[in-house]
Amino acid sequence: MIRIHPVELQRMHDELQDAIRNHAEWHRHLIRTLVCRLPPDPDDLRADAHQACGFGRWFFHQAQRDLTGRPQYLTIEAEHRELHELAAGVLRESIDCDAVSYETFDRFVESSGRLRRELDSLRHDMSVALRSRDSLTGTYRRAEILPTLGEARELVIRGVQTCCIAFMDLDHFKAVNDTHGHGLGDEVLARAAHCVIERLRAYDKVFRYGGDEFLLLLPGTRPEEAWHLVERVRQGLSETILCTTPEGQPLQLTASFGITPIEPDLTVEECIGRADKALLLAKAAGRNRVVCWDPASTTGTMIERELSEPPASRDSAAR
Repeated sequence: MIRIHPVELQRMHDELQDAIRNHAEWHRHLIRTLVCRLPPDPDDLRADAHQACGFGRWFFHQAQRDLTGRPQYLTIEAEHRELHELAAGVLRESIDCDAVSYETFDRFVESSGRLRRELDSLRHDMSVALRSRDSLTGTYRRAEILPTLGEARELVIRGVQTCCIAFMDLDHFKAVNDTHGHGLGDEVLARAAHCVIERLRAYDKVFRYGGDEFLLLLPGTRPEEAWHLVERVRQGLSETILCTTPEGQPLQLTASFGITPIEPDLTVEECIGRADKALLLAKAAGRNRVVCWDPASTTGTMIERELSEPPASRDSAAR
């Protein structure tokens, strides 16, 4: 769900919680009807009962907009429809035969259990996604970087796939905060992150490393392929108006990128370090460019000068 912003994801999660409560209430009412031999709710005997209940009204209206196209949607739709068909059968049998057979009731209970597991799984997926996401930018949190890159490195070691990472840093972002304030700076960060995500593949991942720095995970790529992918991102970002200043001026920013492959004989931290050095070289070479790690160039005069300067001279103002 990387392309769903946490604010939107939280809304979906809250709506799902309410829908699950409505479904549980419907289920309790149906069991009470059977046990206490109460007259059945006419809505439960309708052919479209699965759309008339509280859960169904949510699922076929709000949820349809959010979940259509996701694997869970079709499964939940089928299970919910079947459950209502079985519920109607249970109710009719209790009316016509004055009792419900074991077979009919067991099928109803099994269907109810399957739907509950699907809903719990969807709710769990949303909760995990919310915990792992940065609330401002919608990217993954920094805490997710090492575990995720560690998994990617294992695939590289086993020869399953190649993989590259890219460090990204917005150029002159500190000037935006200093000139226009952190509120507009946050808006710029959020929209820049959205611009990057839109131009990557569905299975790529973007992490907020800190401030205006992001780390991109590009599975299945070699450096040359990663360069073309990131160059598309760089160009798209440079052409995008991120917001309008209080004075009514359109605000655009560029970004610099440093790329390195994940190497099986290096730790994840060492790979990140290489990407950061390549990023420093991109900054030193004039910003708004993509640089791939190359031992020959990254140990050259420019990068050594960058790395040897005191940290105060390489703070976010220079980046």
